[in-house]
Amino acid sequence: MGIYWNLLQTPGVARIIAAQLTARFPFGMLSLAFLIHIEQVYDSYGAAGLVLGAMSIGQAIAGPLTSRLMGRWGMRPVISLTIAICATSIVLMAVIPMPIISLMLVGFVAGISMPPIQPAVRTIYPKLVNSKQLTPLFSLDASAQEIIWVLGPVVATFVAIQVSSVAGILLAATFLVGGGIWFLVLPEVGRVRIPRSKRKLGAVLKRPAVLLSTVVGFMLVAACASVEAGVVATFGHGSTDSGWVLAVFAAGSLVGGLAFGHMQIGPWALAGRMLIPTIGIGLASVFLNFWWLSATLFVAGIGIAPALAVLFGIVSASVKFSDTAEAYGWVGTGQLIGAALGSAIAGFSIDHYGPTSAILAAAGFAALGCLIPALGRRWHPDLRGRDASPIPDTEPVAVVS
Repeated sequence: MGIYWNLLQTPGVARIIAAQLTARFPFGMLSLAFLIHIEQVYDSYGAAGLVLGAMSIGQAIAGPLTSRLMGRWGMRPVISLTIAICATSIVLMAVIPMPIISLMLVGFVAGISMPPIQPAVRTIYPKLVNSKQLTPLFSLDASAQEIIWVLGPVVATFVAIQVSSVAGILLAATFLVGGGIWFLVLPEVGRVRIPRSKRKLGAVLKRPAVLLSTVVGFMLVAACASVEAGVVATFGHGSTDSGWVLAVFAAGSLVGGLAFGHMQIGPWALAGRMLIPTIGIGLASVFLNFWWLSATLFVAGIGIAPALAVLFGIVSASVKFSDTAEAYGWVGTGQLIGAALGSAIAGFSIDHYGPTSAILAAAGFAALGCLIPALGRRWHPDLRGRDASPIPDTEPVAVVS
């Protein structure tokens, strides 16, 4: 734990982690808050699914686009503009009655204007710490973000039920604006300037490590989404057991990130870390009771934050600094699509074959996330004893002859 304590004592690290977690906290609230709100207003989970789907599509498209714009316009202008548009869209969806098609359109606007906080902060990290501290910092970030997924749904549900669904959405918008402003005023954000990329949009995916991270991130998040659907279906919406089990799942990830995230990254690192969720989720499908699911999903969670830390680390070490934001945008898009597809497949499986099938589907996604980096290990950077910082951007220098 000493290495993480030293990291938090590094100037700027603690405050930028806290600010970006606050700004991103709504991501753990909005899906559930809108689900409750739209179901209450329109008496239809299907309508809620359409709106959330439109929002997810917008987010998936936005990932690489808004990230790349930060290299042209700067971090602060892009993040300020997206916060204003996104927060306005969210508030309009909460307070103005409108037909479902209009909600879908506004939801799409909210999704495509989600502030690129995550790509921004992971572009800033290499400028805050030395090369030996970068991998542990990525691990600390991956572990800390579990707070979003543990507390976010709890806060959203409590406010929506105890106060109103509109209040839950407005609280999420408040976190978005307040946390976003906090992040923007930090001096570290102003000191980092992303050089304008000279490559075409999407060219960064030709980097094998970026493509590998995007695909494996897709599989990992699809597995997590399937697990969530399977657990909720097992205990039903009226039981708090599902919330506790999923909290234990996230706690396993937090523990794993802090315990193993500082380990060096070799060619087998991603496959090895993905093996842990594969085994844990596979065992979870054997018995669907509270204690068994809690124990096995805690084990499964131990590999999640370390796997995410590897994804971020190999991307950072494989691209030029000017391409890092776009690369992380693509990785985020892969994860968003994974969440949508994982939930959809799990929902279909539950309707036709029961909750166990969703857990088995999750194990299948995790197994693919383990197999792909094992087969593609020659494209996996070996960062043992190497600098995980991005490749410096170089330009021709004029010489007087």
